[in-house]
Amino acid sequence: MASGDFCSPGQGMEILQQVCSKQFPPCNLREEDLLQNPYFSKLLLSLSQHMDESGLSLLLAKEQAQAWKEIRLRKTTWLRSEILQRVIQELLVDYYVKTQDTNLTSEDKKDFVQMKARLQLEVEEQLKRKCFTLLCYHDPNSDADSETLKAAKVWKLAEVLVGEKQQCQDAKNQQKEQLVLLEKKSATYSQVLLRCLALLQRLLQEHRLKTQSELDRINAQYLEIKCSAMILKLRMEELKILSDTYTAEKVEVHRLIRDRLEGAIRLQEQDMEKSRQVLNTYEVLGEEFDRLVKEYTQLKQATENKRWALQEFNKAYH
Repeated sequence: MASGDFCSPGQGMEILQQVCSKQFPPCNLREEDLLQNPYFSKLLLSLSQHMDESGLSLLLAKEQAQAWKEIRLRKTTWLRSEILQRVIQELLVDYYVKTQDTNLTSEDKKDFVQMKARLQLEVEEQLKRKCFTLLCYHDPNSDADSETLKAAKVWKLAEVLVGEKQQCQDAKNQQKEQLVLLEKKSATYSQVLLRCLALLQRLLQEHRLKTQSELDRINAQYLEIKCSAMILKLRMEELKILSDTYTAEKVEVHRLIRDRLEGAIRLQEQDMEKSRQVLNTYEVLGEEFDRLVKEYTQLKQATENKRWALQEFNKAYH
């Protein structure tokens, strides 16, 4: 990137991440790492200006390209010689087999001048057959074509093979890029998953603290209802025992006794009220007042005794 170019920080980080993914080994650099280390980011950009996508320096990459070009040329020359040698060997083997199978004279077997004259044509014919075999292997549908069409296809076969090889190489490069991207995404997904797990744990803890009080309240309410049910059950058992203990006649007698006691209490209270009024009237008297006080005390004691008897009767009845 030239010093005069201008781009936003976000674009700069995106360009730097692309450079790191293409020209450096997978290092899982995040945008936060690059922002927190600006000098390291500057160093990476400086290195990227002196390196190619394979990680070599530009000078070494140029020398390597020249070396590969020289290797390809030498390899092509060697392959031509190797193919020609093998074809000639095959022709010689075939000629030797024919001479052994047929009844030829020694002069015919030593006629290498005629064989040399036919050698070029035989080599060309053998190469043509091998080229057609290779074409049919690459494209089985070409087996039914004429020799002229096969020759035209063979003429373009090298170009087709180079194109297919380039497609395979592009596919391999794309696969490599996809693997690098997959590794980076896997690392990112792992980090996101860890953050999600931590967030989920925190949410569970907070939710548990919030719901604990509600749960305690519900439990207390449940225990309260259960206690009330137990009290009602005990009351029902008590009433059942009373109903089994007292018959209808006993209950009626108890009701009459209670009515009489309540009537006696009312009369006693009326007498007490009258005595209280008399006390208020004659409180200025001496001995007469003491007598009235004793009478009032006796009446009050009798009233309390009857009230106590009524309470005990009610307890026994209920």
